Amino acid sequence: MPVKRKITTEATVEDKKIEQSLRPQMLSDYIGQEKTKANLKVYIEAAKQRGDALDHVLFYGPPGLGKTTLAGIIANEMGTHIRVTSGPAIEKPGEMAAILNNLQPGDILFVDEIHRLNRQVEEVLYPAMEDFAIDIVIGKGAAARSIRLELPQFTLVGATTRPGMLTAPLRDRFGVIGHLEYYSPEELMEIVTRSAGLLDVEIDEKGAMQLARRSRGTPRLANRLLKRIRDFAQVRYDGVITEAVACDALDLLDVDQYGLEMLDRRILETMIVKFGGGPVGLETLAASIGEDPGTIEDVYEPYLLKIGFLNRTPRGRMASPAAYRHLGLEPEEG
Repeated sequence: MPVKRKITTEATVEDKKIEQSLRPQMLSDYIGQEKTKANLKVYIEAAKQRGDALDHVLFYGPPGLGKTTLAGIIANEMGTHIRVTSGPAIEKPGEMAAILNNLQPGDILFVDEIHRLNRQVEEVLYPAMEDFAIDIVIGKGAAARSIRLELPQFTLVGATTRPGMLTAPLRDRFGVIGHLEYYSPEELMEIVTRSAGLLDVEIDEKGAMQLARRSRGTPRLANRLLKRIRDFAQVRYDGVITEAVACDALDLLDVDQYGLEMLDRRILETMIVKFGGGPVGLETLAASIGEDPGTIEDVYEPYLLKIGFLNRTPRGRMASPAAYRHLGLEPEEG
């Protein structure tokens, strides 16, 4: 049975409660992702000057980097409403047709996890995205006939953590594609400082940087850890988050200086101790730690690859020398 991950970048119920109050509302307030932000600013301004709907937008990247936030910002900047749904939530083509038919001119339709749309639902989107129309079949058998419903101009904003799973026909219909990268510690420190102000939490520069360094390059995780550290500061200290307070709280939460927690270290230790550092196949590794292969590939690996603790080769996954050093282990000779 998989171990429940304590420090995760996936959205939780708690995140939904706090993210709404912490999310920036306009591009000028959004920190990081400078290239994507600069391009969006141009596209939005051009669309507004022409009086058109913004072209369809696809955001991809690891979870927790701000894809949903950017969709909301697009709606605010364009002065329109946003309708939010997700790929797994839409099971039938008729459900997608109903959502599209209820959109108003210029509206934003945000579909999270868009790679998880089933093929029949996806096919409803093709004419909607290209021609702003949907084809509906009325009747059955020989009496069946197709009618075309015209739609107002709208903008589809899709978000995915797995762009490779998108079909080519759907991917090709997006005019604007933005790749969201992991944040630098400096950018995260700025986000933490801003969030602390909104939450009325006192934090000094070194405390904010310590938290930023252990947040896996992810704003969602930084904000969640800020709430936990606030509790420690309130109960054990004088309410101010200093470097010492942040270190104490994060150590107790089992988050090390690289932002790794127990399950991250378990993956690396399994590769090193059981498989001599690799190469080891994804399925074998997943079975060894009792975790789902897709979870390892989507949630754990991207950050371990980014910080250089893991290498992917044609023969399988391998632990890097940096991973050995971090865990205090010695590479085998030969």
